[in-house]
Amino acid sequence: MTPKRFSNPFHGVVDMITEMNRISDTMSSIETSQAGERERGYADAWSPPTDILARGEDLVVRCEIPGVYEQDVTVSLSHGVLTISGERQRDEDDVVYYSSERYMGTFRREISLPEEISENDIEASYGEGLLEVTVHGAANTTAPRKISIRRRKR
Repeated sequence: MTPKRFSNPFHGVVDMITEMNRISDTMSSIETSQAGERERGYADAWSPPTDILARGEDLVVRCEIPGVYEQDVTVSLSHGVLTISGERQRDEDDVVYYSSERYMGTFRREISLPEEISENDIEASYGEGLLEVTVHGAANTTAPRKISIRRRKR
């Protein structure tokens, strides 16, 4: 029996702008030794390393966020976009850093989900610095539909 081949319904899901900003920030912080030194807001939040995979019928999103407390993490769904956000807190004010390479402050990751997904289809668990979000039944959704383009009339 030939195994069923799945097309990736999440092709293009990863926000390329977010990824490019993360890579650019990583490269510039290596050059200047400034990684994690300044506080970030949602406009320039860092993105945690994330895996998106299929486990049976379910879509699984794993984010590495060590050093972030469970109460400082939020998972939400709005208009078909799964948002993982939170904040990594700095140590007490009287601490002097000799080297700081981890990002501090707010983080944010957004992933588009199929239209038919609701908040009842989503579970999240957290432990040992790994957030795992399971979206039940989302792994075998159909690929995006191509929209035909017609010539505009003048």
